[in-house]
Amino acid sequence: MTVLGTRALNRATLARQLLLDRAAVPVRDAVARLCGLQAQEPQEPFVGLWSRLRAFQPRELDDALTGREVVRTHLMRRTVHLVTAGDALAWRARHDAMLRQRVLATYRRELAGIDMDELTAAGRAVLADGRPRTMAELVGALEDRWSAFPRRALGELLVAALVPMVQLPPRGLWRIRAGVRNLPLAAWLGRDIDPLPPDDGTDPVGQRLVRRYLAAHGPAASADLRAWCGLAGLPAAVRAVRGELIAFRDERGRELLDLPDAPRPHPDTPAPVRFLPAFDNAILGYHDRGRIIDRAHLGLSVAGQRAVLVDGRVAAVWTVRDGRLDITPLRPLTAPEQEAVHAEARELAAFLDEGIGHIRITGTGADR
Repeated sequence: MTVLGTRALNRATLARQLLLDRAAVPVRDAVARLCGLQAQEPQEPFVGLWSRLRAFQPRELDDALTGREVVRTHLMRRTVHLVTAGDALAWRARHDAMLRQRVLATYRRELAGIDMDELTAAGRAVLADGRPRTMAELVGALEDRWSAFPRRALGELLVAALVPMVQLPPRGLWRIRAGVRNLPLAAWLGRDIDPLPPDDGTDPVGQRLVRRYLAAHGPAASADLRAWCGLAGLPAAVRAVRGELIAFRDERGRELLDLPDAPRPHPDTPAPVRFLPAFDNAILGYHDRGRIIDRAHLGLSVAGQRAVLVDGRVAAVWTVRDGRLDITPLRPLTAPEQEAVHAEARELAAFLDEGIGHIRITGTGADR
C-alpha cells in the first residue's frame, strides 16, 4: 500500500481547501466544497473566504446569508458552522443524536431527569408564531414549566440540539455586531429537514458525508472523519462506500481513505502564504493535525489563534489591534519567507480596511 508522507498530505489538504490557488467560484459553491466553515466567531468566515476565493468581497457572503443560500447553525462538533441551505437540511437529522448527547454531557447534572420530547414540543409551540427569539426569550416563555432547570442549560439544549435552528442575519454579516436571534431552520428556508431514511445498516446519509468529507479533507482516516463531524456512528457508512475508495497509509501506519479522482498534488508543489481565521477547519478537520501544524503548537488550533501558513504549514499567528497587524512567528522565518508574509499581510490589511497602518513580524525588527 502506498505511503503518503506528511508533505504529500499537506498539499492534498491545501488543494482541496482552496489554499493552493484561490478559486473563482460563488460563495455558496465554496462553502459547499469546503463542507462548511467554522463560524462560532461571526466575522471569521470572511477571512476564511478571502484566503480561498479570487477577488472575494464581503457583500458576497452577506448576500448569501440574507438570500438564504447559506445559514449559520449548530452542526458539526456541536459548533456553529456556516453551511449551505441544502447541506443544513440534508445533514441535520443525522447529527441530531450527537447534538443531544453533547449538550447533555455538558449539563449532565443540571438536566438530569428532563423530558426532552416534552421540552421539544413546548419549544416548537412557542416558535410556531414565526417570530425570531433570543435564547433568553425562548427560555423565558417556558420558564414556568421548567423552573427547576438552569436557564442556560435549557436554552442550549433547545437551540443547539432539540429544535434545529438558524441564527438569523444580521448576525454574521460584515462588520455588524448583533446578538443571536433564532428561528427554526425549516421556517427560515421554507422546507422541512430531510428525514433519515429507514435504517438498512448502510447509513446512506453517512455515506454522503464520507464522500463529501474526503473531497474536502482527504486522504484521511476514519478517526479524522469522526473528529471533523463529531459523529461516532459512521463505520457502516465507511464500509458501504469502501469499494468506491482507494487506500493509502501515512507514516504512522494509519489507513487513509480517499476518492480516486481527488487532487493529490506533488509534495514539492509550491504553497503560497495564507492567513487563516480562528478555528479554521483546514486545521480542526482532523484528529491527526500533523499534516498542517506541529505537535508543539496544537493548542493554538483550539485556542482561537489565527494562523499563518508558510510553505503550507502553520508557521505564525496573527492579530489586529490598535491599527497594527502583528505576526508572531512560531519558527524562524527566512528573509524570502518574511517578504512573502509581508506581501500577503498587505493584501489582508487592505481587505480588512480597518485603518491598519503598520504590519509587524515580531522578533525580527520588520515593521512596515
